[in-house]
Amino acid sequence: MRVKSVVLLSGLLAMLSTGAQAAEKKFTLQEATIADVHSAIQGGQITCKGLVQAYLNRAKAYNGICTALITADGKPVKAGPGQVRAGAALKFPTNTVAASSVLPDYASYQGKPLDLGRMEPSLSDPSIVQQVGMRVGIPEAGQLNALETLNIRGERSVTCKGKFDAHPSTGPLPAGAPAACEKFRQLPDALEVAEALDKQYGTKPDLAKLPMYCVVMSLKNWYDAKDMRATGGNDVNFAMDAPRVDSPDVANLRDKGAIIFAVATANGTDGPSVNDASKTTSVFLAGNTAYGQWSGQTCNPYDTARVPRGTSNGSGVSVSANLAMCSICEQTSASCKGPASRNNVVNLLTTKGITQDGGLGYSAIGDRAGIHCRTVGDAARVLDSIKGFDSGDLFTSIPKAMIPEKPYADVVVTDSQIAGKPLRGMRVALVREFMVKHVKNDAAISDQLDAEIKAVLRDKLGAELVETVDPMYPDDPTVSNVKYTFQQAIAEIFPAAIPEYFAQKDAKGQPEFAVPGWDVTSVKYLVALATGKAPLSGKLTLRRVASNLSSPRSSFFINRYLAERGDERVRDWASWVANTKFENDAQRVGFQNTAELDDVRYEAGRPDYTKMQSVMRMVIDKVMHENGIDAFVNPENTLPPFKLGGATEPTVNDRGTASCCMGFTAVAGVPEIDVPAGYTTVVYEPQYVLSADRSSYDSVTGTVESKLPHPMPVSLMFWTGAGNDSAVIKAASAYEAATHHRKPPASFGPIAGEP
Repeated sequence: MRVKSVVLLSGLLAMLSTGAQAAEKKFTLQEATIADVHSAIQGGQITCKGLVQAYLNRAKAYNGICTALITADGKPVKAGPGQVRAGAALKFPTNTVAASSVLPDYASYQGKPLDLGRMEPSLSDPSIVQQVGMRVGIPEAGQLNALETLNIRGERSVTCKGKFDAHPSTGPLPAGAPAACEKFRQLPDALEVAEALDKQYGTKPDLAKLPMYCVVMSLKNWYDAKDMRATGGNDVNFAMDAPRVDSPDVANLRDKGAIIFAVATANGTDGPSVNDASKTTSVFLAGNTAYGQWSGQTCNPYDTARVPRGTSNGSGVSVSANLAMCSICEQTSASCKGPASRNNVVNLLTTKGITQDGGLGYSAIGDRAGIHCRTVGDAARVLDSIKGFDSGDLFTSIPKAMIPEKPYADVVVTDSQIAGKPLRGMRVALVREFMVKHVKNDAAISDQLDAEIKAVLRDKLGAELVETVDPMYPDDPTVSNVKYTFQQAIAEIFPAAIPEYFAQKDAKGQPEFAVPGWDVTSVKYLVALATGKAPLSGKLTLRRVASNLSSPRSSFFINRYLAERGDERVRDWASWVANTKFENDAQRVGFQNTAELDDVRYEAGRPDYTKMQSVMRMVIDKVMHENGIDAFVNPENTLPPFKLGGATEPTVNDRGTASCCMGFTAVAGVPEIDVPAGYTTVVYEPQYVLSADRSSYDSVTGTVESKLPHPMPVSLMFWTGAGNDSAVIKAASAYEAATHHRKPPASFGPIAGEP
């Protein structure tokens, strides 16, 4: 009995000591987690308003322009004032880059005029200017342009800017203020919301009621926040640029105590588009830039001359550079995973329907809300705050049992559990289809992460590894092969579920998935294929199944959104097109063509996207059941990041230019987490080459190995079948706890006076 008492006393003293140490731990904004913020507020180290102000100070220091224009002669341009952010107008660099330094044999080019860089007035606010056309990232820029709009009174709306957003306590609005501004200015800004929370709760926030208390968040500009400009990143002249209501996820976060601090920079919403190159008058070489017509270009915080990747680039960069704690991103194919991988943050995507849709960027079954945070634990806590059914989102109509009763955060593995090999009993499959070394640029990352998976998941964490089979990836004798492959599942399921898939033609009009001696569209072939008596074309792999799918070309979804928004000027897609400034000529043609199209049918000759979601879920589940697999893992990307405005790696063997597995999990709508997995230093820079007829520039793969100026982040991708979200949260959090690969970008460290 005495021994037991001594043990209990020792345990109590240890707990008290740990608690005292935790209380004495000094709060720092850099890399702060949700738990860190709550602890600091409870300990009186910081107030909610003080925290918001600290993030605002970082935006003042780091949220400027980071790109230079590509011009014909490289001569300086005259740059006027940009939009006001954090109290000051943006300043644009006047120095430009000559086109000949980016494009070889530029003097010999004879194609359509290139859409070279220039400064032009904004359409929705002609008093400011914006960069337009081709541009490059500035090395060591010290700026990121990650946040498009800050939730600060006077600058959070163009319709109600400056004194038109004066606090109600200051008296009547000035003459000439739009009528909508009276209601808009009643909404508190981020500092005022934080101050109100401080007054109500002080050092004792109700974390059970408000689990996101004072979590400072950004959101991709394809979502709506009722107290900030919402134009999907486009330069659109709305009568009132702030929407009437929040997108569902945003509303849920506010209700749980989050501070909706900023709209993150991203591509302008594409909208429905039917392109026709014959109608274009100029050529824009995108250079993998991901640019917003209103917000401009975001740069990578680890090397501002290189791509941040994906349309949700500002979300990933803002979290990576500690300009926000977490962010809501959006993914149609790789828009969340790319910015997570390139910028060293976590991306969490759930089974389609667990998080909510809403805003300009949401339109179809392939779109999903994702979560960018710096840790898996924080991402799980955000998920627990927004998960569930929403009457305004038809895609959340999923079985209730799809969402577990216990919080997702409960399955997060912590550092203290690593010694016990927390993945013992879990079977994880390496997906070799996404580890093929197609060209030299794929090799370093593929090999690095192959070794990492074995050393950490298997040897350190106790998971059992198996590998899928791909003819282009050599068999690994140290890892057992799956007994039932993805190729077998496709051969068995596609003939029954989507036989029209085999009718697709290649560019020459021949059957794309031809098999010698067979008519692949015939019942005879499909029966033989499904029963294992005929081969599957080697071209039909996991890398291919997400490509060339058919979606409605019409403006139905955006017209529905605009009808619900109820703007007096931009009422439908036709009026959107009439009131927008296009990013380039190809976008102009595509948008105008669609405004004239009144056809809601799916495009003929290509497999139905919605149908493919069901089919791919069947394929994944079949492979998991036959092999006893709990989760899959592979590199999120095997390509190093490329230069902003430069050439990109050409697509080869159905490996997309931006990602090894760009749209696969998006089509299936299955859970995915992308986690920092170290850094790469090797690159074979792709190059532009002038075509033989001198009418166009093409990208070719690099052949010369060089060292990246700065080590660049790489990421592992964990994914699984629909409804198994907890499995990838467990696996990814265990990997994170065992490695702690994430380090903040050195060029964007603490500023003077920062906690």
